[in-house]
Amino acid sequence: MGGTFESLKGGGAAIALDEIEISILRSLAVQMLELIGPGEPEPAEDADPLAALFAEGPSEPPSDPALARLFPDAYGAPDGAGDKGVDPDELVARSAEFRRFTENDLRARKREDALAVVRSLDGLTPAGDGAAVLELSGELPLRWLGALNDLRLTIAARLDITEDDESAVLFRLPDEDPRKPMVMAYLWLGGLQETLIETL
Repeated sequence: MGGTFESLKGGGAAIALDEIEISILRSLAVQMLELIGPGEPEPAEDADPLAALFAEGPSEPPSDPALARLFPDAYGAPDGAGDKGVDPDELVARSAEFRRFTENDLRARKREDALAVVRSLDGLTPAGDGAAVLELSGELPLRWLGALNDLRLTIAARLDITEDDESAVLFRLPDEDPRKPMVMAYLWLGGLQETLIETL
């Protein structure tokens, strides 16, 4: 096992990570938590549970391109393709309504996914060489899969990657290009995501 997820007997996945990989993954997950923002405060004990269930979220899309990629509009393609004959204002209104009732839950799920990554990594006990084997079972493989996907979407937004084949061009960037470390992280996370999917 080295650098990729492998299936565990009885279900789950495992990967060997060195100290640097652990540090990078943890740092990226913490940055994701900061980007998503804090969760809603815990409701009071006597709070109406239905009120919390139907709490409204934002109706406007995020202005940050990375957040807009994580929380896209539900209706209408970004470039308007496939929306012929539909009033654009109607699509905006539908998206706003959908967002009001779903974004808070989606943010909470993404926050929990990133927290699961941080907690998993914090629970590792590296050996003398700084390496450790991370084992994921139960709901953790899916939590990790969600977090890896969110991290790749965020990095893609920062690098302005809109199509998968654009990553091949970025891979050939010269080492002195300031985007190179982020590109390498994007490609590495893609490999982790792909091998984790294969274990499910």
